[in-house]
Amino acid sequence: MARAAPVLPSPETMAASLLGVGIVQRAVSADREENLRATADGVRQARARGARLVVLGELFTSPYFCQTEDPEQFIRAETIPGPTTIAMSALAAECEVVLVVPLFERRAPGLYHNSLVVLGPQGETLGQYRKLHIPDDPQFFEKFYFAPGDLGVLACSTPFGSLGTLICWDQWFPEAARLAAMKGAEVIAYPTAIGWMPCEKAQEGATQLDAWRTIQRAHAIANGVFVVCANRVGFEPSSAGGIEFWGHSFVCDPQGIVLAEAGEAEEVLVAELDLDRIDAVRRWWPFFRDRRVDAYGDLTARWLGKDPG
Repeated sequence: MARAAPVLPSPETMAASLLGVGIVQRAVSADREENLRATADGVRQARARGARLVVLGELFTSPYFCQTEDPEQFIRAETIPGPTTIAMSALAAECEVVLVVPLFERRAPGLYHNSLVVLGPQGETLGQYRKLHIPDDPQFFEKFYFAPGDLGVLACSTPFGSLGTLICWDQWFPEAARLAAMKGAEVIAYPTAIGWMPCEKAQEGATQLDAWRTIQRAHAIANGVFVVCANRVGFEPSSAGGIEFWGHSFVCDPQGIVLAEAGEAEEVLVAELDLDRIDAVRRWWPFFRDRRVDAYGDLTARWLGKDPG
């Protein structure tokens, strides 16, 4: 039987649960210092408009170098702490925000990850995450550069609520979002770098964009959480043909309603989340109550169908 829409909290109880979130959607250049400076300006703009949580795009300090397999690109990697986290820690403290900072992590000689850190409003490190799912597709040759993450799914406590973090390709996997929600995440942030290859945009572009938006809205609905997705924009050429990053960074609520969405140009996006809405929605759609955890053991298998003979 279909359920009615959730009853929202009264206006008197809403103020304490409101959280401003910001996304800095940028066209990334080859100039690392300019990327850091422009991103910092975007964070300051988001804070001036009320954001207390700001999410940056995947690998935001450089062009998306994974379009080709080039050993020279490993020079971009850095340690944690390192130059990017030190600069962004000072920025988080300046703006008194929680800041999601993606970067190319150099863990050890020859060992690298696609990672992020969550920085608190005093510049402190609240958590670290390493991308779990690593793609190896045309012009997304990430397995050449990144080892799979080994820190699990992150859900960390912040002064403004519990934050889960995943990165780009992770956003297609319902198991990852479920684990973040099960760990208590109220908001799941997805730093992202995704777009069209010129040869496919005319025929497949609209379908790809709609699928990307739909899968993340579905995570919000299935888990009763807010989702914040930060993409980049602009065409980035390469010897492989280049990628046009499609932007459309967005924020959606626990019913999958899009609260704010950017276009395909640079933009600082800000939305207000009512965290009390999570409880209101889950009372009517109690998916966690009705999960058959006793029946899901087979999910740890690679495949359950019959292999072709």
